[in-house]
Amino acid sequence: MSYVAVSALSHPGLLRDKNEDSLVAGPWTLCATVTENPQTLVFPMGTPLVVAVADGLGGHPGGEEASALVVRRLASIGPALNSEDTVREAVESCNRAVYAAAEAKGDDGDELSELMTMGTTLAGVVVLSDSLLVFNVGDSRVLAAPREGPRLLSTDDSPPLQPGQRTTSLVTQSLGGTPGYRAVVPHVTTQPLSPGDRYLVCTDGLTDPVPEDAVAAVLREHDDGRAAFELWKAAIAEGGPDNITLALVRVAEA
Repeated sequence: MSYVAVSALSHPGLLRDKNEDSLVAGPWTLCATVTENPQTLVFPMGTPLVVAVADGLGGHPGGEEASALVVRRLASIGPALNSEDTVREAVESCNRAVYAAAEAKGDDGDELSELMTMGTTLAGVVVLSDSLLVFNVGDSRVLAAPREGPRLLSTDDSPPLQPGQRTTSLVTQSLGGTPGYRAVVPHVTTQPLSPGDRYLVCTDGLTDPVPEDAVAAVLREHDDGRAAFELWKAAIAEGGPDNITLALVRVAEA
């Protein structure tokens, strides 16, 4: 019998006042919390298992509320996500929910100008019995993590980089994040799945400061909670400029 091990960690980093990231793994969520020790959860294969991170938009009030809303919504509907179409519909419903929450808070009056642009990015996977559904909106990432080195599976919604520029904090689409409703076009793909496969789901607080070769070195050497811890340490060693949230997903046979 196969199972899925999910090792997760979320931390504000060294420069941010608060953590605006959130994470979901099956029915379990981490929202705006501080964890330095990874939590490892084990799930049986069978029922669709959603694992995703949401990164509240920096500089926009309410980012932590937007990210928490999205992962809690995914936790509740995750077992029904069994196809690309259901994933697209779920991401689109999360987008509508963020706008609705911003509008509801704006009805209080003075909060309108502050909260009307609350938003979040989203990236994750749904583990099925023999395949993996990969999805994202924004610049949080999903990477395949074989021993020979990570491979990007998600699609960054970012403007083209300038010469010599390695990363950017700008995104071309997000869930919420604008004064008026804007539809999103989720990136959703299907990957084959077999025991031994590993995947990394993370916010850009990891991939922006930590070079790809450093991420690859950690993933070659470690699995599960130790790998999650070493990736967090690598981001902290680079100054921890942003919130750091990640989940390592490993498929194995009992």
